[in-house]
Amino acid sequence: MMDFLKSFLGIAAELTILFIIISFVISLLQGYIPYEKIERELTGSNKFSASIIAIVFAFITPFCSCSTIPVVVNMLKNRIPFSITMVFLFASPVLDPTILTIMGVVMGWKVTVLYTLITSMFSILIGYTLDKLGFERYVKNVVMKGYEQSNEKFNWKYAVGETLSLMKSVYPYLLIGALIGAAIHGLVPTHFITEWFGQDNWWLIPIAAIVGIPLYIRLSSMIPISQILIAKGMALGPVMALMISSAGASLPEVVLLKSIFRKQLVIAFILSVITMSTVSGFIFFLV
Repeated sequence: MMDFLKSFLGIAAELTILFIIISFVISLLQGYIPYEKIERELTGSNKFSASIIAIVFAFITPFCSCSTIPVVVNMLKNRIPFSITMVFLFASPVLDPTILTIMGVVMGWKVTVLYTLITSMFSILIGYTLDKLGFERYVKNVVMKGYEQSNEKFNWKYAVGETLSLMKSVYPYLLIGALIGAAIHGLVPTHFITEWFGQDNWWLIPIAAIVGIPLYIRLSSMIPISQILIAKGMALGPVMALMISSAGASLPEVVLLKSIFRKQLVIAFILSVITMSTVSGFIFFLV
């Protein structure tokens, strides 16, 4: 019990310090992002440039999978091209700057950079594939309220408020992840994870990609869990597949998507997230 408590406090303390510092700095910087200019660039004729900007926009707007939906509706309402909107939809929940920075510190920058490149590439590829296949016709004519872009420059006081707000919505998941990670560290034998979830069990990757969606494990919770699993010998491939699928889609998000997309596009979205997670898992497995 003491080992479990010590492990939990150690993981929680490290994540808490990182989370507060990083989220505060990002909150300060977000006030100086030219959102109107970004929106103009997203509607530009250069599709490749617009795709890169959509990825950057996804990175600088840290939303979970559910809170991404109102932004997507706003983009469609402002006639942002369907392909670019889909790029943002897939990239936004998996490219949270706070969590990516924590991932870099906890899991290593090589893993984080590769994760960022893979998820960005697949977001662009899936966005344009859905557009080419004509899935835009499955978008409902819906107006969703609840999202407004602030034009106010952030100051220190505002950044503190944003940090506290972010802690209320995200920090509990970090603690849950730390709790589960500490339990795995103290209660699950290393040889069990190595034997059943180790390097040669490639079949775990598609299973992890499928399981991740209904589990609704947020990316913030997966970081400490992944750290312990990898340290105990679990292969990186299934860990990353589970991480990407759980962050990229969730049951609450699917319900919200059903209100703005027809079932054909919702099914395509789920299959796309599973595909992205599975292929990404195999890339990490091979690397």
